[in-house]
Amino acid sequence: MTETAGRPPAAARSRRKPSTVLQGVLIGLGLALLVGGFVVMALDYRPYRIPTGSMSPTLKAGDTVLARQIDGKAVGRGDVVVFRDQAWGGELMVKRVVAVGGDTVATTGDDPRLTVNGKPVDEPYLAAQGLQGSAFGVAVPPGRLFLLGDNRQGSLDSRLHLEIDGGTISATEVEARVEATVLPFGRTGMFTRTAAFDGLGGSKAGGPGPLEPAFYATVAGAALIVVTCAVGGVAGAVRRLGRRRAG
Repeated sequence: MTETAGRPPAAARSRRKPSTVLQGVLIGLGLALLVGGFVVMALDYRPYRIPTGSMSPTLKAGDTVLARQIDGKAVGRGDVVVFRDQAWGGELMVKRVVAVGGDTVATTGDDPRLTVNGKPVDEPYLAAQGLQGSAFGVAVPPGRLFLLGDNRQGSLDSRLHLEIDGGTISATEVEARVEATVLPFGRTGMFTRTAAFDGLGGSKAGGPGPLEPAFYATVAGAALIVVTCAVGGVAGAVRRLGRRRAG
C-alpha cells in the first residue's frame, strides 16, 4: 500500500517521536521549576520599602527588600527584621536585633562598641565606628528584643524608648527577616548574614532561607521553556524546508 500523498513515511514519523517526547519533558520540567520557585517566593517572602536612612549603609532610603516571614521566636542577634510596635507609633520599621531575652545590652558612651552580656561587639556594618550616643544599660526581658539601626547617629530605635520596657519590643511583633535587596537594580543582591554576635553563644543571626534557590529555579525554568520552544521551532522549520526541497 502506498503512502498518502503529502505525508512522510511511517518510519520517518516514528523517528520524530522521541524528540517530541523529549521536548515535552523539558517543557514540563521548565514549568515545574518556574511555578515551584515562584510559589516558594510568593508564599514565604514579602517586599518592603525602606523609608529612611536609619539602616544605612546596609540598607538605604528607597531600597526595596524581600523579607521572609518568620516566627519572632526564631530571631537571633544580628538579624535585620521588619516589625510593627504600637509603642513605637505602629509603623512598619526595619532594624537590627542586637540583644534577645535574657541578655544585658549596654554602652558606656566612652567605648564606641556595644556590649552584650559584658562582652564588646565589633560591628563592621555600622555607618560610622564612633560613639553610639548616651550611655545606657538594659536587661532584656524574656520574649523581647532590643533593636538598633546601623546608622547609630541617625536612627530612632530602642534607645529612644528606654522608658517603655527598656526600649524592647515583643518578639511577636516581628513580621519578617530581611534576606535580599531587589531595588534599585544596582543594589540587588542577597543579604549577608553577620557573624558579629557569634562569639557570644546562644542566639545567632539566621542563615539564608530558600529565596536564592527559588529564584534560580524560576529563572532556570523560564530559560528552559524558552530555549526548548526555540530549538523545537527551528528544528521544525528545518524539517519542513527539507521536505520542500525533497519534493
